[in-house]
Amino acid sequence: MKIHREGYTIILVAALILGALFIGNIFLYKTIDIAAVFWLINLTLLVFFYLVVQFFRVPNINESYTDNEIVCPADGKIVVIEEAVETEYFKDKRIQISIFMSPLNVHANFNPISGIIRYVRYHAGLFLVAWHPKSSTDNERSTIVIEHPSGQEVLFRQIAGAVARRICFYVKEGQKAEAGQEFGFIKFGSRIDVFLPLGTQIDVKIGDIVKGRLTRLGKLN
Repeated sequence: MKIHREGYTIILVAALILGALFIGNIFLYKTIDIAAVFWLINLTLLVFFYLVVQFFRVPNINESYTDNEIVCPADGKIVVIEEAVETEYFKDKRIQISIFMSPLNVHANFNPISGIIRYVRYHAGLFLVAWHPKSSTDNERSTIVIEHPSGQEVLFRQIAGAVARRICFYVKEGQKAEAGQEFGFIKFGSRIDVFLPLGTQIDVKIGDIVKGRLTRLGKLN
C-alpha cells in the first residue's frame, strides 16, 4: 500500500487544519470540562483524517496479463454495458462499459490494454452526477485511445462527477502503454467509460463490483 502523489499536499493541509482544531478542542475542554464532547470531537477529527488518507491509497498489486485481456481500469461498480455510438473518436458503434467510482474507492486509473497511445484529449465541461446519461458527453473529461498490437483500438474516458473537480492524466500520444500501468487519477468520486470493439468477449455484468488491475473486463478477439 502506498499514498498517491496527488494526495501529498491535500493530506498535509488536512493534517495542519485538523491539528489546529485538535489544539482548539483542548482549550474548549478546559472551558466546558465535558469529557464526552472532548472525545467525540477528537474521534470525528480522526475519522475525517482517515477518510482523506484512504482516498489516496494505492494497493500494491503485481499482476500479469495475456496479450488480449482487457484489464479493469478502476475500482468501482459496473453501471453500464451496452452498444453505443462513440461520437468523439470512432464515430461508430462500440461496446460501452461504464464503471462508477464512489469516494470510498481507490481512484488511481490504469491502462486496460497494452499498445501505443494514439489519442489524448482533455475537455472542460459540467459537473453532473457521474451516473447522469449526459455526463459522458457534457462533463469535464479526458479521452485516451490505445492501439493494441493486433490493430484493434480501445478508448477509455475519465469523467468528473458532482464532487470530483480535478482529472489528472500522465500520458501523451505516441507513448507506449502497458496493461495495468497507471495513467491517471480522479479526485473525489467519478466514472470511467471504456469503449471496446463489437464482438469483444465481455466477462463482467451490470452490478458487478470490480477492482482495478485485478478484474478482467473481457478479451479482444
